[in-house]
Amino acid sequence: MPPLHAMFVHAHPDDESSKGAATMARYAKEGYRISVVTLTDGGAGEILNPAMDRPGILERMTQIRQEELERALQILGVTDHFDLGYADSGYVENFDGDGSRLAPDCFFNVPIDEPVQRLVAIVRRVQPDVLVTYPEGGGYPHPDHIRCHDVAVAAYHAAADPSAYPQAGAPWTVRKLYYVGAFNRRKVEALHTACLARGIESPFTGWLERWDPDETDPSTTHVDVGEYLAQRSQALLAHATQIDPDGMWFTVPDDVVQQVYPYEDFELAHAHVDTQIPEDSLFAGLE
Repeated sequence: MPPLHAMFVHAHPDDESSKGAATMARYAKEGYRISVVTLTDGGAGEILNPAMDRPGILERMTQIRQEELERALQILGVTDHFDLGYADSGYVENFDGDGSRLAPDCFFNVPIDEPVQRLVAIVRRVQPDVLVTYPEGGGYPHPDHIRCHDVAVAAYHAAADPSAYPQAGAPWTVRKLYYVGAFNRRKVEALHTACLARGIESPFTGWLERWDPDETDPSTTHVDVGEYLAQRSQALLAHATQIDPDGMWFTVPDDVVQQVYPYEDFELAHAHVDTQIPEDSLFAGLE
């Protein structure tokens, strides 16, 4: 039997290292097949690490971000990478879905059938068992994250439909669809409490003050990644233009995270197999 295969669909270079990265590292180490689809080139990214604010960096941002991505994927042990290469739409404050505020040729403004068909062709060719992407709304209101959700979910369903995109290959049913959750209230509260107990300035104070007390956690699946947090951090640091080693991502040391909340959380959005909730694996019900 070939190894089970999980495909992670992301908007930009660096997203694969900040959302579900330790899970990918764990599964790759355990012999599963792990693939990443990157939808955009990251060319609209700004220099977020002061150490990289040097002449010539911004002018070569697309090339540099591709090089950073290659290093991060190697660190995580990703076995397959598919780069669709659409133009980064850029972040827009208070984005309301109005594509007229964006470049006409950016990813968000590409007719959605085009990237869906391309992703369907990849899914049918490499036949993942699990597909992971962002929740509805993208997880946060970046145009590319919003469209990433739309494209990935449409491709998940269309790949199994013989009448959809027949030119994209023979149908393939991906058996589970997940949304990745970088943070939920339970995780944030645990890390915040751990910071206060250890005399670490918590980066989560403002988050908790703004959090809707009535918001529920949709997570269904909690993957123990304590042994792979350092690998995730190394992958993040590979994105040197985007990740400041003195920034909030590294305020809470990995060993503290491992002690208080060594999990990455996912929401099972759709499944063609029976499984019991809560799960401790993306492959629950498949093995």
